[in-house]
Amino acid sequence: MVNAGTYPLWQQLAVAEGLPDEALPAVIEALCAPARAIHDVYDRREEWRKKAFADALPALLRRTTDPALRRRPLEQADDGQLADLAGQGVVTAADLPAILRTHRPTPGLVTGLARHPGQVDDAIGLLCHLHDTDLERVVSEWNPRRYRADAEAFPPVPPALLDAVLEYALTPLARILDNLGEHPGWEISQRPGLGLPHEFGEGAPWRILATCPERWPELVDHPTLGKAVQHLLLDHSEAEQDLNRQKAATGSSILMRGIRGDSEQDLQPGLSLDAGLLEACLPALCLPEMAGLPKPSVTARHRLHHIAERVRSNPRLLDIAAEQLQASADACVRRGRLLTPPRKPKDDLRHTSVAVTEDLALLSNNPAHLAKACALLTTLEQPTVVSSPPGPRLARITEGTDLLTPVRHLESNYQHRRVAALIALAGNPHTPRTAVTETLPALHPLELTWICHQDDIPDWLHTAATALAPADDNEAVLRLLTDDELDHHPDPGAVLQSWLDAPETEGVLTDREVYRAVLNSRHHTLHHLRRLPAGEVLARSEPHLALPHLLAQCGTRPERWNALLEALDYGPTVEKITFGQLLDSIQAPSPAPAGAA
Repeated sequence: MVNAGTYPLWQQLAVAEGLPDEALPAVIEALCAPARAIHDVYDRREEWRKKAFADALPALLRRTTDPALRRRPLEQADDGQLADLAGQGVVTAADLPAILRTHRPTPGLVTGLARHPGQVDDAIGLLCHLHDTDLERVVSEWNPRRYRADAEAFPPVPPALLDAVLEYALTPLARILDNLGEHPGWEISQRPGLGLPHEFGEGAPWRILATCPERWPELVDHPTLGKAVQHLLLDHSEAEQDLNRQKAATGSSILMRGIRGDSEQDLQPGLSLDAGLLEACLPALCLPEMAGLPKPSVTARHRLHHIAERVRSNPRLLDIAAEQLQASADACVRRGRLLTPPRKPKDDLRHTSVAVTEDLALLSNNPAHLAKACALLTTLEQPTVVSSPPGPRLARITEGTDLLTPVRHLESNYQHRRVAALIALAGNPHTPRTAVTETLPALHPLELTWICHQDDIPDWLHTAATALAPADDNEAVLRLLTDDELDHHPDPGAVLQSWLDAPETEGVLTDREVYRAVLNSRHHTLHHLRRLPAGEVLARSEPHLALPHLLAQCGTRPERWNALLEALDYGPTVEKITFGQLLDSIQAPSPAPAGAA
């Protein structure tokens, strides 16, 4: 073991100009042999050795040409040192066999090698070992000064390396698109909101493609990757363009400017699709790969929504591919039976049916389908609009505004989406007017008032909604009273019961507001607590809420305490039970009398 105090000496010898070649083996051995701490657990000799080794490594490798001697320091170097030295030309492709014995290829090593023209092919040979997020780093970290505001012009990524990175990143998506129904990773039935590009490395294929917009015209026609490129461009190009505009407006677009090595002025137009590119992407526009997937009630709905999202990002598609979009919308409706009303309101999530109507309002020209979409909205559960007493701070903030009006309460929990979908249907010239007006009586009174507050709706719809809207909006709101207000009511318990009897609204926060108001009220009784979800009651820190009732129910009977333990041992997927159901479940049967048969 080398004396720790001599490490600076060996480091100085390594960088000395007059060091003879015969001394190199001894210097390498001294700096590469691990120091062993044998006296003190806080011995820092290994740390000193590593520092001396790092300082001497560039000079050692420049002096050492014998592969056998180079192997030892190459194995000792970390990934960052190897990447830096590869960029300087000190580590070369000839060192790869020694490096790969103890190191996995890294994006830094690939870029370091590829900076030297004669080693681009060797760098490409390492790409097969990289995950797609690492492939992205090969391109995004090509310019080491990318985060500097005064970044100078940097040589572009070698075309051969960029071609190889694109191929490795896009090939998995291209293969899945060719065999969409057979791919085990495609879980569209279980995850209907999942988009095609998000199956791969959290969007790395798109981020790689976004660095070379000048290549898009040729890539969309690529024999094997073209389909994948078309999908990525339709899904992300305009969305990325809008994001870059926002970043430029706030002065935070340095990242994308560094990735491409261009100015902001050149960056923004590059990510937008011109008419020629949009037309080249039309074969992928309506996701023909999804047309024959199983579980059409799910997959057809997802396909319809994905097409609509592409049109929202690229509105020019409505003019370029109107017939294709309309035919695909009709096919999705028929195959998935998307306009069939649910058997029960809770059988279908509210937002799912609303999304179908929104998508058809954008894409369809079929009057029958559009009329059924209007009728579908009437089958959805009514919203419950809750108004809680504002605290002093909120009252000061909202003073002089309309933020506490009933219409704004409808919007606060996003419960206006159904009526917004109806307005979108009314804006489609192919929707029969009678189908829209016949839907109005089935709406919540506040939804009618919300229509009357909109400026960009047809006059005939405004007139029809005004005729049905209530004169007093507050009558349609479930107003939660404070305890001081309840003190003056003849039956406060009945008021609390009326809150619990109000229709529940799936997927919004109004239920929690009601539960919180009942729990916080000093007028609640066990009867009210039994109606609340058990988790809401048990999660409260006040011991007087649940604890007395559990003590009274279980008493001194061990079997009931065991039953309580079992009742509370449920997972997140188990249906939630009320506090009353919990109390009833722990009533174990009384033991049989002695001597009974």
